[in-house]
Amino acid sequence: MNEKQSALKVLKILEKRYPHAHIALEFGNPLQLLVATILSAQATDAQINKVTPKLFKKYKTVRDFANADIKEFEQEIHSTGFYKNKTKNVIGAAKMIVKDFNGKVPDNMEDLVKLPGVARKTANIVLANGYGKVVGIAVDTHVGRVSQRLGFSKNKDPNKIEQDLMVLFPKDKWYEINYLLIDHGRAICNAKKPLCPECPVKALCPSSVAEFLDKYYR
Repeated sequence: MNEKQSALKVLKILEKRYPHAHIALEFGNPLQLLVATILSAQATDAQINKVTPKLFKKYKTVRDFANADIKEFEQEIHSTGFYKNKTKNVIGAAKMIVKDFNGKVPDNMEDLVKLPGVARKTANIVLANGYGKVVGIAVDTHVGRVSQRLGFSKNKDPNKIEQDLMVLFPKDKWYEINYLLIDHGRAICNAKKPLCPECPVKALCPSSVAEFLDKYYR
């Protein structure tokens, strides 16, 4: 079985295990999704979903965010962590959208990554979930970790991991594999102590096999 065949087999198993895999952030439009995704850096989606309802009720348009008072905004998103940098990015992105993009969140990768706080991961999330445009795979900490453990990529750089995944999986599966890997990373393949004995793809996972051999034969 070659790498692609193994990857597709893992995909089918994960599809059965997580049939409802989807984005966990709550949003109503591309602007809200952009803000929520910027805020989600180094925070859980559950934490962000506690903050955004009140935030989106107060800031309804991109100009509202662009004109936000920095100190007030910092307090409003304080619980998400790294609030000073996130405030700078959200307000800065909003100002750029107003100035350079006629008040509309860009719907293409080239323009999205020009915004403060937006790299390919955030841009992929906004494009796929906000505009229905799948041009890549958003590599967050879960996707990166699980991809490495499953042998999908040997790289540590998110952009290189993304490229490896795009080669392994057909384009019509890019959106799905994104959230399957996230759900698997949360449920089983967590960072500190992966639950390998309970893993549905352990027979195909080089990390699980290595752990077994190390435990019983060394």
